[in-house]
Amino acid sequence: MKISKNWLQDFIKTDLRSDKIGEYLTDIGLEVEGIEKFESIKGSLQGIVVGKVLTCEQHPNADKLKKTTVDVGAGKILNIVCGAPNVAAGQVVPVAVVGTQLYSKDGTAFEIKAAKIRGEVSEGMICAEDEIGLSDDHGGIMILDENLYEVGKDFSIYFDISNDEVFEIGLTPNRTDAMSHYGVARDLHAFLASNQLKSEYEKVSAKTLAAEGESGFTLEVEDAALCPRYIGAVIEGVHVAESPQWLQNRLKAIGLKPLNNIVDITNYILHGLGQPLHAFDADKIAGRKVKVGVSAAGTKFTTLDDAERTLIGAEIMIKDGEDKPMCIAGVFGGADSGVSAVTVNVFLESAYFDPVAVRKAAKNHGLNTDASFRFERGVDPNITQIAITHAIALIEDLAGGKLKGKLLEYYPQQIDDHYIILRFTKLEQILGTKIHKEKIKEILRLLDIQVLNEIQNGLEISVPPYRADVTREIDVIEEILRIYGYNKIDAPQKISFTPVKLSSDDQDALENFWARTLQSNGFNEVMNNSLTSVKDETDAVKLLNPLSGDLQYMRKSLLEGLLENADYNIKRRNQDIKFFEFGKIYHKKEKYEERKQLAILVSGRDVAENWLQPKSVTNFYHLKSYVKVLLDRLGLSSEERSLEDPRFADALEITVNGKTIARLGKVAPQLLKDADIEQECYYAEIELEVCQKLRTKEALKFKNIPKFNSIRRDLALLVDRHITYAELYAAARKNPSKFLRNINLFDVYEGKNLPEGKKSYALSFELLNEEKTLEDKDISEVMNALIKTYQKEFSAELRS
Repeated sequence: MKISKNWLQDFIKTDLRSDKIGEYLTDIGLEVEGIEKFESIKGSLQGIVVGKVLTCEQHPNADKLKKTTVDVGAGKILNIVCGAPNVAAGQVVPVAVVGTQLYSKDGTAFEIKAAKIRGEVSEGMICAEDEIGLSDDHGGIMILDENLYEVGKDFSIYFDISNDEVFEIGLTPNRTDAMSHYGVARDLHAFLASNQLKSEYEKVSAKTLAAEGESGFTLEVEDAALCPRYIGAVIEGVHVAESPQWLQNRLKAIGLKPLNNIVDITNYILHGLGQPLHAFDADKIAGRKVKVGVSAAGTKFTTLDDAERTLIGAEIMIKDGEDKPMCIAGVFGGADSGVSAVTVNVFLESAYFDPVAVRKAAKNHGLNTDASFRFERGVDPNITQIAITHAIALIEDLAGGKLKGKLLEYYPQQIDDHYIILRFTKLEQILGTKIHKEKIKEILRLLDIQVLNEIQNGLEISVPPYRADVTREIDVIEEILRIYGYNKIDAPQKISFTPVKLSSDDQDALENFWARTLQSNGFNEVMNNSLTSVKDETDAVKLLNPLSGDLQYMRKSLLEGLLENADYNIKRRNQDIKFFEFGKIYHKKEKYEERKQLAILVSGRDVAENWLQPKSVTNFYHLKSYVKVLLDRLGLSSEERSLEDPRFADALEITVNGKTIARLGKVAPQLLKDADIEQECYYAEIELEVCQKLRTKEALKFKNIPKFNSIRRDLALLVDRHITYAELYAAARKNPSKFLRNINLFDVYEGKNLPEGKKSYALSFELLNEEKTLEDKDISEVMNALIKTYQKEFSAELRS
């Protein structure tokens, strides 16, 4: 939100510098993100003087140039080469002298310098309107009336040039009361007055209107819940034209484009007082009647942007006497009822509409206007009359109109203040310090919060309805703290807290353990948006009110987000990827499903390049080792099996008691292509909630280091190519011997010197007797049993 300092000074007079005002506004919660200078004419016409062309001759070396002499006052005659076709002797013109900074449309500055143009000296520049920012006209130099402009005078004195400073405020959505210059001034005054800083401030009040009698129009509000307050005024005999320069400058300073005096006045009131207004062409209102209600679903309505919209039957509509829609109330006007260049009579509207209804209408039609932005958050119902009277006074003054008859008013039930009890003990508890009771009352008074009664250890107060965000005791405490000053609250020297130990049943404990394990292995945690777009809508959960076309669905997998992270990093030459994410995925099957997973993505090198370590490219087995480290601590007996999944080129599924706890594999080439990734990626997803339910609750047990040495024996087996190591591992684990501890695969070979369809596995077996040294007969018994198992189940042959 942009706030003009000049405009702010209309409501609060202060000698404070802009940077100090910005500091104070930030202190009270209206965070100033930046302060920009505004000039209604870039450069403020500095360095441009009124001159008179004394002579004008053809340039001796250029057909399209003229050689002139120009009197710029104080007896100074300049030689200027000019390319304008309309330059002639005797003209009074604006002249940019040497050293003047002129600005192009994009704000780029260039300096006027003395130069030779085609061999002739040029000591300045005779200016066209667009060259000095007065208009876009470049038809020739600007010729001035010699009766109005005095030669030698600064050209700037003939223009109402506005120099301003504009605050860019990052306003939080709850602060509807500060969505205007008056609202910001009101808040700033409360702070300055509370801290004994000098300022002059006066509350705005309604203008006194002279009109009496009847306007000739009638008003009908069909539903008071949708429109609790409505005021209309008929103003006759207006002349629609350009606004005066001061009004245009006010709007330009905050980034608005002036249109005409009527529309500019409504925008001026909107951004000045915070009350949206709407002006209709009164002669286009059938039956001279204004109705506020709803129109039937399916009704077609063309808005000011010439877009035809289909109403859903829930919008608040402003209609004429024939029930023809004229405006989506609080959102956008109609193309056929607005003010135009030929408008003579105006019907002006100031109202308070139901915020929920306005929000739904704006959302449904994809409209976000300055009016809807305020109405849907809740404007001040008590400023509607003040705003319309100020607007009427301006229209009468600037557009020559005259109010006809009394205002049309509808306000059947007054919107009451919020009643709240403030406890001093609660205030002290939250703030951590004690504020004097009289200071509290002073701050409340400055915030327009009325103290109704003093009770034991507290106050009964009423909060005006324009503070829609202050409805509870804690809200009032926040308001007091804002104005009292956060900087006045001393930071405690110590903090007392009770550590909470997470039990093994707590899922957070498992997440924290896994996160620490991955981080210790060089991983970085990422967090992605759960809203996304999907190519395959099967089982997808679609939002009823999506924020945008790219955020219509809840994510079905964590993979896409991690691939986006990888692509972002790879394109910035961070090609070694180790990412993990805890997040939920969503599916719509027989019912809505929501599952939490741990996702892991690896790509690039597994170990950073260095002189001692050979290049190590991440592969499937690196990923599997990370997953295994995480799952081993669960104390589960798991099984592995191949998996068919379109997301993977090759994949593995890990199950426990038939329940899938993890899937991992090489990401399919098509997904990598869609993500614009050219290097291989490996992905794993672990079902967090399933693991939590299945994990053993037994405490970890520690053992002494064995006193006796373990024995290793190796077997080289020749088996059919389709047999996997997992099958060999499972067969060995069935061996009943208590001496067999660990099994490891240390070599795989297929190819030359092996029979067709065969491959070789080299396995090592670790044997240990914790009570004594293993004897040869015990070792032979275990190994012979393993050989027989492999020969029987897999037709394995021993290789020497």
